[in-house]
Amino acid sequence: MEYRSLGRSGLKVSALSFGAWVTFGKQIGDPVAKKLLHTAYDAGVNFFDNAEAYADGKAELVMGDILKKSSWRRSSYLVSSKVFFGWEDDKPNQVGLSRKHIVEACHDALKRLQVDTLDLYYCHRPDPSTPIEESARAMHDLIVQGKVLYWGTSEWSAAQLTEAFAVCDRLGLHAPVTEQPQYNLLHRTRVEKEYATLYKARGLGTTIWSPLASGLLTGKYNDGVPAGSRLDTPGMEWLRDAVLGKGSKPKLAAVKKFAAIAKDLDTTLPRLGLAWCLKNPHVSTVILGASRAEQLVENLGALDVVSRLTPAVLKKINAISAAVAE
Repeated sequence: MEYRSLGRSGLKVSALSFGAWVTFGKQIGDPVAKKLLHTAYDAGVNFFDNAEAYADGKAELVMGDILKKSSWRRSSYLVSSKVFFGWEDDKPNQVGLSRKHIVEACHDALKRLQVDTLDLYYCHRPDPSTPIEESARAMHDLIVQGKVLYWGTSEWSAAQLTEAFAVCDRLGLHAPVTEQPQYNLLHRTRVEKEYATLYKARGLGTTIWSPLASGLLTGKYNDGVPAGSRLDTPGMEWLRDAVLGKGSKPKLAAVKKFAAIAKDLDTTLPRLGLAWCLKNPHVSTVILGASRAEQLVENLGALDVVSRLTPAVLKKINAISAAVAE
């Protein structure tokens, strides 16, 4: 396993990490989740990503139970949570980034994950109804109290991040160290262009999600939605529409071209897609998702493919990607 600094911070994260989104508490049960976490940890993965909203808190309960029963030293792994969407009844103060919800959600996440500290705590989305100063102060206070070590954002615009940095600088608050954006061969603009100035100016780290475009870059949706797949999961209709809705035909055609390049490199399409993400020096870690241990092992093999992505190969990949990527 390769380890990278999380932006300009001193925190080291495994280049490949593991996330509980969608699968934990929905597609898979506790025994499979345990096998997945242990497979990842044994391979050198040290960052496990979670959120209050994942399966309405159940994903954190499942992960927390596994972590508690493992023999791993707490210093050997990182665990995160995210706050915004809530997990209860969607009453006014059960969602968003108010000081009340940020603090209460942190306490709830600590209980579910059965840890004393969250290594990373994210503002899961921007909240236009709450001043950034209020959210930043809440995060700062949780860090001072030792309940959170680092905070970050997820899917914030460069303008929102810039405002957050300015507020933290002005008030002497702990600033966000990382952003968690979507990034893959079909979704590139925000990471590569919008955040460009923030990498150098602020040392922004990234913990990217959906590196395989919710499964589109595995090729399994080329001929429709297989039964039991992520896009076939009840409640994921919005994701299916986003991935396979209007305008998806050019992307599916591009996926087949990527598959041909993967074959020429004697690797698989998922490994190619993950290795391509790892080539970006501004990617601190690529968050993997899996519902089977075999699938996770397959994806972890992407580390062996990175060296095969020569400038000539990257030129071919980027030519295809540039024509369809957002």
